[in-house]
Amino acid sequence: GQTGKLMYVMHNSEYPLSCFALFENGPCLIADTNFDVLMVKLKGFFQNAKANKIESRGTRYQYCDFLVKVGTVTMGPSVRGISVEVEYCPCVIANDCWNLLMEFMQSFMGSHTPGIPSVFGTKHDSIYSPGDTMVQYMELFNKIRKQQQVPVAGMR
Repeated sequence: GQTGKLMYVMHNSEYPLSCFALFENGPCLIADTNFDVLMVKLKGFFQNAKANKIESRGTRYQYCDFLVKVGTVTMGPSVRGISVEVEYCPCVIANDCWNLLMEFMQSFMGSHTPGIPSVFGTKHDSIYSPGDTMVQYMELFNKIRKQQQVPVAGMR
């Protein structure tokens, strides 16, 4: 009789030995790659939604101290969007280098440069972690999923 909460299991090629589990409106759990095996054994408690598989695959570039990853976001066999991830490697406190990141992104994204991510609002002066990156990917993937759910109105 209870409504279930969503948990997203994610992987990142930058951290091949880790598995990320993001809970709906909750924390990000970082576990080793065997977490997937544990989830299969707990299938009586969790329902797998394979139809919702979404991924971003692309190329990684390094320019001086910046790391840029450009990926194609796919849902099943269909391309749904493009992801751009930018990291300034020398800085571990994201708020300290946000203006520098913005300036760098504007140099190649122009008016498509995004605003400050919501994860920065909760981090303030904390050290940025891989879990924070996964939260941002989850937000992007959810936006893309919602765009697909909007019914298309017919023209008369």
